[in-house]
Amino acid sequence: MEPAEQLSELVSAEGRNRKAVLCQRCGSRVLQPGTALFSRRQLFLPSMRKKPALCDGSSPDGDLLQEHWLVEDMFIFENVGFTKDVGNIKFLVCADCEIGPIGWHCLDDKNSFYVALERVSHE
Repeated sequence: MEPAEQLSELVSAEGRNRKAVLCQRCGSRVLQPGTALFSRRQLFLPSMRKKPALCDGSSPDGDLLQEHWLVEDMFIFENVGFTKDVGNIKFLVCADCEIGPIGWHCLDDKNSFYVALERVSHE
């Protein structure tokens, strides 16, 4: 997704986010700088839409994304909402405008919340 020089602007030497993570649509702050680790993991996220459309059970169009911010505690988020369970997955959405999914959480792993770099902006 990001060219190497842009990725180095976002990821610190320790592998953490250098900049705040914001909702692309409304600009609401999702994460403070330094609170998430950069992670490469292939995850499918449905196409961006309002929260109720994410829970209707249909097989949505979407993207296979690889670059994410990994957050290990849900209380680290400044502003995030969760969809109803879709199988054993909850999708992360902006709590203010409810657009998403911006990320992914598997209910089998209570300490892993992934926010896709392509689905957020940075400041």
